[in-house]
Amino acid sequence: MKTTALVFSGQGSQYVGMAADIIAADDRARTMAQRANDVLGYDLVEIMSQGPEDQLRQTRYTQPALFLHEAILLATTPAQDGMRAVAGHSLGEYSALYAAGVLSFDDALQLVQRRASLMFDAGDRLPGTMVAVVGMDDDAVRTLCTELNKGGDMVIVPANFNSPGQVVISGSAEYVRTCMPLFKERGAKLVKELQVSGAFHSPLLAEAQAGLAESIKATSFADASVPVYVNVSAAPVTAAADLQAAAIAQLTAPVLWTDTMHAMWNDGITSFLEVGPGKVLQGLIKRTLTEATLDGIDTWADVQRFSEHA
Repeated sequence: MKTTALVFSGQGSQYVGMAADIIAADDRARTMAQRANDVLGYDLVEIMSQGPEDQLRQTRYTQPALFLHEAILLATTPAQDGMRAVAGHSLGEYSALYAAGVLSFDDALQLVQRRASLMFDAGDRLPGTMVAVVGMDDDAVRTLCTELNKGGDMVIVPANFNSPGQVVISGSAEYVRTCMPLFKERGAKLVKELQVSGAFHSPLLAEAQAGLAESIKATSFADASVPVYVNVSAAPVTAAADLQAAAIAQLTAPVLWTDTMHAMWNDGITSFLEVGPGKVLQGLIKRTLTEATLDGIDTWADVQRFSEHA
Protein backbone atom coordinates (compact mmCIF):
# COMPACT_ATOMS: atom_id res chain seq x y z
CA MET A 1 0.00 0.00 0.00
CA LYS A 2 1.50 3.33 -1.10
CA THR A 3 0.45 6.80 -0.07
CA THR A 4 1.43 10.23 -1.28
CA ALA A 5 1.10 12.27 1.92
CA LEU A 6 1.40 11.39 5.58
CA VAL A 7 -0.64 13.55 7.97
CA PHE A 8 -0.23 13.49 11.73
CA SER A 9 -2.92 13.94 14.39
CA GLY A 10 -2.82 16.68 17.00
CA GLN A 11 -4.11 17.25 20.50
CA GLY A 12 -7.62 15.94 21.10
CA SER A 13 -7.08 12.62 19.33
CA GLN A 14 -5.51 10.87 22.35
CA TYR A 15 -7.20 8.02 24.20
CA VAL A 16 -6.28 5.76 27.12
CA GLY A 17 -4.68 2.62 25.72
CA MET A 18 -3.09 4.36 22.73
CA ALA A 19 -0.17 2.35 21.28
CA ALA A 20 -0.42 -0.25 24.05
CA ASP A 21 -1.23 -3.11 21.67
CA ILE A 22 1.65 -2.17 19.36
CA ILE A 23 4.15 -1.93 22.23
CA ALA A 24 3.01 -5.32 23.50
CA ALA A 25 3.39 -6.95 20.09
CA ASP A 26 6.50 -5.39 18.55
CA ASP A 27 10.11 -5.21 19.78
CA ARG A 28 10.82 -1.99 17.85
CA ALA A 29 7.87 -0.31 19.55
CA ARG A 30 9.00 -1.50 22.98
CA THR A 31 12.50 -0.14 22.39
CA MET A 32 11.13 3.27 21.35
CA ALA A 33 8.74 3.35 24.30
CA GLN A 34 11.56 2.67 26.76
CA ARG A 35 13.74 5.29 25.08
CA ALA A 36 10.92 7.84 25.39
CA ASN A 37 10.56 7.12 29.11
CA ASP A 38 14.32 7.58 29.52
CA VAL A 39 14.39 10.87 27.60
CA LEU A 40 11.36 12.30 29.41
CA GLY A 41 12.34 11.12 32.88
CA TYR A 42 8.95 9.60 33.72
CA ASP A 43 6.80 6.66 32.64
CA LEU A 44 4.86 8.14 29.72
CA VAL A 45 3.95 4.67 28.45
CA GLU A 46 2.14 3.88 31.72
CA ILE A 47 0.05 7.06 31.35
CA MET A 48 -0.72 6.23 27.72
CA SER A 49 -1.66 2.64 28.53
CA GLN A 50 -3.47 3.03 31.85
CA GLY A 51 -4.41 6.69 32.19
CA PRO A 52 -6.27 7.98 34.07
CA GLU A 53 -7.89 9.93 31.24
CA ASP A 54 -7.73 13.22 33.16
CA GLN A 55 -3.96 12.90 33.38
CA LEU A 56 -3.50 11.90 29.74
CA ARG A 57 -5.62 14.91 28.74
CA GLN A 58 -3.18 17.31 30.43
CA THR A 59 -1.22 19.09 27.70
CA ARG A 60 2.16 18.25 29.26
CA TYR A 61 1.41 14.51 28.84
CA THR A 62 -0.88 14.58 25.79
CA GLN A 63 1.68 16.02 23.41
CA PRO A 64 4.56 13.61 24.15
CA ALA A 65 2.06 10.73 24.05
CA LEU A 66 0.84 11.70 20.59
CA PHE A 67 4.37 12.10 19.27
CA LEU A 68 5.48 8.73 20.64
CA HIS A 69 2.43 6.94 19.23
CA GLU A 70 3.00 8.46 15.81
CA ALA A 71 6.75 7.73 15.85
CA ILE A 72 6.02 4.10 16.77
CA LEU A 73 3.63 3.80 13.82
CA LEU A 74 6.36 5.05 11.50
CA ALA A 75 8.82 2.53 12.94
CA THR A 76 6.49 -0.46 12.63
CA THR A 77 5.06 0.16 9.13
CA PRO A 78 6.49 0.98 5.69
CA ALA A 79 4.39 4.18 5.59
CA GLN A 80 7.36 6.40 4.73
CA ASP A 81 8.27 4.35 1.67
CA GLY A 82 5.67 5.99 -0.53
CA MET A 83 5.42 9.46 0.98
CA ARG A 84 5.71 12.51 -1.25
CA ALA A 85 4.96 15.07 1.46
CA VAL A 86 4.01 15.41 5.13
CA ALA A 87 1.90 17.69 7.30
CA GLY A 88 0.84 17.67 10.93
CA HIS A 89 -1.98 19.41 12.74
CA SER A 90 -0.45 21.65 15.44
CA LEU A 91 1.50 19.22 17.66
CA GLY A 92 1.41 16.75 14.76
CA GLU A 93 3.80 19.01 12.85
CA TYR A 94 6.62 17.71 15.08
CA SER A 95 5.82 14.16 13.96
CA ALA A 96 5.88 15.43 10.38
CA LEU A 97 9.33 16.95 10.95
CA TYR A 98 10.52 13.66 12.41
CA ALA A 99 9.08 11.68 9.48
CA ALA A 100 10.84 13.97 7.00
CA GLY A 101 14.20 13.52 8.75
CA VAL A 102 14.34 17.10 10.00
CA LEU A 103 14.57 16.12 13.69
CA SER A 104 15.98 13.06 15.43
CA PHE A 105 13.68 11.07 17.71
CA ASP A 106 15.35 12.37 20.88
CA ASP A 107 15.42 15.99 19.71
CA ALA A 108 11.80 15.94 18.55
CA LEU A 109 10.62 14.37 21.81
CA GLN A 110 12.55 16.89 23.90
CA LEU A 111 11.10 19.81 21.92
CA VAL A 112 7.60 18.36 22.27
CA GLN A 113 8.13 18.02 26.03
CA ARG A 114 9.34 21.63 26.25
CA ARG A 115 6.45 22.88 24.10
CA ALA A 116 3.88 20.95 26.15
CA SER A 117 5.26 22.20 29.46
CA LEU A 118 5.34 25.83 28.31
CA MET A 119 1.79 25.65 26.93
CA PHE A 120 0.51 24.01 30.12
CA ASP A 121 2.15 26.70 32.27
CA ALA A 122 0.82 29.48 30.03
CA GLY A 123 -2.71 28.27 30.64
CA ASP A 124 -2.15 28.60 34.38
CA ARG A 125 -0.78 32.15 34.10
CA LEU A 126 -3.23 33.52 31.55
CA PRO A 127 -6.55 31.65 31.63
CA GLY A 128 -7.66 30.97 28.09
CA THR A 129 -10.04 28.76 26.20
CA MET A 130 -10.91 27.58 22.70
CA VAL A 131 -14.31 27.35 21.04
CA ALA A 132 -15.41 25.45 17.94
CA VAL A 133 -17.47 27.51 15.49
CA VAL A 134 -19.29 25.33 12.97
CA GLY A 135 -21.41 26.33 9.98
CA MET A 136 -20.11 29.87 9.62
CA ASP A 137 -18.07 31.13 6.66
CA ASP A 138 -14.35 31.16 7.45
CA ASP A 139 -13.88 34.77 6.37
CA ALA A 140 -16.88 35.80 8.46
CA VAL A 141 -15.21 34.22 11.51
CA ARG A 142 -12.02 36.15 10.73
CA THR A 143 -13.96 39.40 10.37
CA LEU A 144 -15.87 39.00 13.63
CA CYS A 145 -12.72 38.09 15.55
CA THR A 146 -11.02 41.22 14.16
CA GLU A 147 -13.96 43.33 15.33
CA LEU A 148 -13.95 41.78 18.81
CA ASN A 149 -10.22 41.43 19.51
CA LYS A 150 -9.18 44.23 21.86
CA GLY A 151 -5.96 42.76 23.26
CA GLY A 152 -5.07 42.62 26.94
CA ASP A 153 -7.65 40.43 28.67
CA MET A 154 -9.98 40.72 25.66
CA VAL A 155 -8.15 38.51 23.15
CA ILE A 156 -10.16 36.54 20.60
CA VAL A 157 -8.57 35.20 17.40
CA PRO A 158 -9.04 32.37 14.90
CA ALA A 159 -6.80 29.46 15.97
CA ASN A 160 -7.58 26.49 13.71
CA PHE A 161 -9.08 26.52 10.23
CA ASN A 162 -9.87 22.81 10.20
CA SER A 163 -12.21 22.39 7.23
CA PRO A 164 -14.60 24.70 5.37
CA GLY A 165 -17.10 25.96 7.93
CA GLN A 166 -15.24 24.49 10.91
CA VAL A 167 -13.04 27.02 12.70
CA VAL A 168 -11.74 27.04 16.26
CA ILE A 169 -11.31 30.40 17.97
CA SER A 170 -9.01 31.06 20.91
CA GLY A 171 -8.44 33.76 23.51
CA SER A 172 -9.08 35.10 27.00
CA ALA A 173 -11.37 32.64 28.77
CA GLU A 174 -14.07 34.89 30.17
CA TYR A 175 -14.09 37.23 27.17
CA VAL A 176 -14.38 34.40 24.64
CA ARG A 177 -17.28 32.92 26.61
CA THR A 178 -19.00 36.31 26.62
CA CYS A 179 -18.57 36.58 22.84
CA MET A 180 -19.84 33.11 21.96
CA PRO A 181 -23.48 34.18 21.31
CA LEU A 182 -22.29 36.74 18.75
CA PHE A 183 -21.08 33.96 16.46
CA LYS A 184 -24.52 32.36 16.62
CA GLU A 185 -26.03 35.73 15.70
CA ARG A 186 -23.74 35.87 12.63
CA GLY A 187 -24.92 32.49 11.39
CA ALA A 188 -22.95 29.76 13.16
CA LYS A 189 -24.89 26.50 13.59
CA LEU A 190 -22.82 25.35 16.56
CA VAL A 191 -20.63 27.26 19.01
CA LYS A 192 -19.06 24.93 21.57
CA GLU A 193 -16.30 25.41 24.12
CA LEU A 194 -13.56 22.78 23.98
CA GLN A 195 -11.86 21.03 26.90
CA VAL A 196 -8.41 22.58 26.68
CA SER A 197 -5.97 24.04 29.21
CA GLY A 198 -5.27 27.31 27.43
CA ALA A 199 -5.68 29.64 24.47
CA PHE A 200 -3.49 27.75 22.00
CA HIS A 201 -2.41 29.47 18.77
CA SER A 202 -3.16 32.90 20.18
CA PRO A 203 -1.17 35.91 21.47
CA LEU A 204 -1.68 34.59 25.02
CA LEU A 205 1.10 32.10 24.26
CA ALA A 206 3.68 34.80 23.43
CA GLU A 207 5.71 34.11 26.58
CA ALA A 208 5.63 30.38 25.92
CA GLN A 209 6.69 31.06 22.35
CA ALA A 210 9.76 32.96 23.54
CA GLY A 211 10.81 30.06 25.73
CA LEU A 212 10.20 27.52 22.97
CA ALA A 213 12.15 29.64 20.48
CA GLU A 214 15.26 29.32 22.64
CA SER A 215 14.97 25.53 22.61
CA ILE A 216 14.23 25.34 18.89
CA LYS A 217 17.21 27.55 18.02
CA ALA A 218 19.45 25.32 20.15
CA THR A 219 18.25 22.16 18.35
CA SER A 220 19.75 20.81 15.12
CA PHE A 221 17.29 20.91 12.21
CA ALA A 222 18.14 19.20 8.90
CA ASP A 223 16.67 19.91 5.47
CA ALA A 224 13.53 17.85 4.92
CA SER A 225 13.63 14.74 2.73
CA VAL A 226 10.16 15.61 1.40
CA PRO A 227 8.17 18.87 1.54
CA VAL A 228 6.66 19.71 4.93
CA TYR A 229 3.45 21.72 4.46
CA VAL A 230 3.66 23.94 7.53
CA ASN A 231 0.71 25.17 9.60
CA VAL A 232 1.62 28.85 9.55
CA SER A 233 1.59 29.31 5.76
CA ALA A 234 0.18 26.06 4.27
CA ALA A 235 3.23 26.16 1.99
CA PRO A 236 5.66 23.29 1.27
CA VAL A 237 8.98 23.89 3.05
CA THR A 238 12.22 21.90 2.96
CA ALA A 239 14.97 24.25 4.17
CA ALA A 240 16.03 23.65 7.78
CA ALA A 241 16.13 27.33 8.74
CA ASP A 242 12.65 27.95 7.35
CA LEU A 243 11.27 24.93 9.20
CA GLN A 244 12.78 26.24 12.45
CA ALA A 245 11.15 29.63 11.91
CA ALA A 246 7.79 28.01 11.14
CA ALA A 247 7.96 25.88 14.30
CA ILE A 248 8.54 29.00 16.39
CA ALA A 249 5.77 31.02 14.71
CA GLN A 250 3.29 28.14 14.99
CA LEU A 251 2.62 28.58 18.71
CA THR A 252 0.81 31.91 18.33
CA ALA A 253 -0.33 31.66 14.69
CA PRO A 254 -3.46 29.92 13.40
CA VAL A 255 -3.29 26.39 12.00
CA LEU A 256 -4.18 26.76 8.32
CA TRP A 257 -5.26 23.16 7.84
CA THR A 258 -7.92 23.82 5.19
CA ASP A 259 -5.45 25.83 3.11
CA THR A 260 -2.83 23.11 3.64
CA MET A 261 -5.10 20.45 2.20
CA HIS A 262 -5.97 22.63 -0.80
CA ALA A 263 -2.29 23.37 -1.38
CA MET A 264 -1.42 19.67 -1.33
CA TRP A 265 -4.28 18.86 -3.72
CA ASN A 266 -3.21 21.63 -6.10
CA ASP A 267 0.31 20.16 -6.04
CA GLY A 268 -1.04 16.82 -7.22
CA ILE A 269 -1.41 15.01 -3.90
CA THR A 270 -4.66 13.10 -3.85
CA SER A 271 -4.00 10.31 -1.31
CA PHE A 272 -3.55 10.81 2.42
CA LEU A 273 -2.57 8.47 5.26
CA GLU A 274 -3.40 9.63 8.79
CA VAL A 275 -0.72 8.45 11.20
CA GLY A 276 -1.87 8.53 14.81
CA PRO A 277 -4.81 7.92 17.11
CA GLY A 278 -8.33 8.17 15.77
CA LYS A 279 -9.68 9.48 12.47
CA VAL A 280 -10.09 13.21 13.10
CA LEU A 281 -7.90 14.30 10.20
CA GLN A 282 -9.53 11.87 7.79
CA GLY A 283 -12.86 13.48 8.61
CA LEU A 284 -11.50 16.99 8.10
CA ILE A 285 -9.85 16.07 4.80
CA LYS A 286 -13.02 14.39 3.52
CA ARG A 287 -14.99 17.57 4.17
CA THR A 288 -12.32 19.64 2.40
CA LEU A 289 -11.31 17.36 -0.49
CA THR A 290 -14.31 15.19 -1.27
CA GLU A 291 -12.46 13.10 -3.89
CA ALA A 292 -9.35 12.38 -1.80
CA THR A 293 -8.26 8.81 -1.06
CA LEU A 294 -8.00 8.33 2.72
CA ASP A 295 -6.62 5.74 5.10
CA GLY A 296 -5.24 5.65 8.62
CA ILE A 297 -3.02 3.65 10.94
CA ASP A 298 -3.53 3.67 14.70
CA THR A 299 -3.71 0.17 16.22
CA TRP A 300 -1.69 -3.05 15.92
CA ALA A 301 -4.38 -4.40 13.59
CA ASP A 302 -3.83 -1.35 11.35
CA VAL A 303 -0.07 -1.91 11.43
CA GLN A 304 -0.52 -5.53 10.29
CA ARG A 305 -3.03 -4.63 7.58
CA PHE A 306 -0.93 -1.81 6.22
CA SER A 307 2.28 -3.84 6.27
CA GLU A 308 0.67 -6.81 4.51
CA HIS A 309 -0.61 -4.67 1.65
CA ALA A 310 2.40 -2.38 1.29
